[in-house]
Amino acid sequence: MSPSYVHFAAPPFPYFLECNHTVYQPGEQHPNRSHIGLFDLIIVEQGCLFIGEEHNQWEVAAGHTLLLLPDRYHYSVKSCEELTSFIWIHFHTLADWSNSDGEPVYINRETHFRQFLTHPYTIRIPQFGPLPDPFKRSGQAEKLLQLSTGRRSSAVWEQQRIFEEMLRMMDLAQHDTSESHAVEIAERTETYIRNHYAEPLSNASLADALHFHYNYLARCMKRVYGLTPMEYLTDYRLEQAKLLLLKTEMPIAAIAERIGFESTAYFSRRFTQQIGISPLRFRKRYSR
Repeated sequence: MSPSYVHFAAPPFPYFLECNHTVYQPGEQHPNRSHIGLFDLIIVEQGCLFIGEEHNQWEVAAGHTLLLLPDRYHYSVKSCEELTSFIWIHFHTLADWSNSDGEPVYINRETHFRQFLTHPYTIRIPQFGPLPDPFKRSGQAEKLLQLSTGRRSSAVWEQQRIFEEMLRMMDLAQHDTSESHAVEIAERTETYIRNHYAEPLSNASLADALHFHYNYLARCMKRVYGLTPMEYLTDYRLEQAKLLLLKTEMPIAAIAERIGFESTAYFSRRFTQQIGISPLRFRKRYSR
């Protein structure tokens, strides 16, 4: 069975709901459930769980995690053969998510922007795999359980912080050496674009500034963000244009110049193509 990954758009980040601890004696098994409407992350501490989801089946041994999806049928493959204990964490998300094998799946950036007013970062975690060592050693899963027994007002922020730290570790743990380098180069390229988007940028100027051939920069950006540097530049410029249209009374021509477009007509055409309405109509939509 090829590795399966779950991809979450963020922000907003997935949010913690509840957690608990379960122990099965030999001969007991996980219940069958269907379309429970939330994510169920299982962290096995001792023994082994035998669980299936649709056509997939796993043997989840101690030190491993399994993420059951909210819209699938989950069932017990067979009973536990030894004493088995695990922590389960229920969580959900308001943003888009997807499940796929192998390569990352990129969330639709424009759809996400229209809904949440920001472009997404894609969190990528394995549906099944070992719990990252740093989180395992930290004892944070056990702290989640302890917090569940205290006052809700004092626990809710700390539970969300611990949960997000766990997702962060699981996300970062997916990068092998070559992919880590690609992520580093893509993030350096993105940072440069964000800091210099108003300047005349080209394939050649990016390559000179970042000391890599443009084709390599494009491969890294495409792999990590699903966009080439020039596509990302246009997206970011238009994102800044929206903010200026909403927050200032600057003329359209001045906005076009401020964000790096040489031609007002070209800016208006690209804005209309990508956003669906002209810059002027976009401003009027949110004006009294």
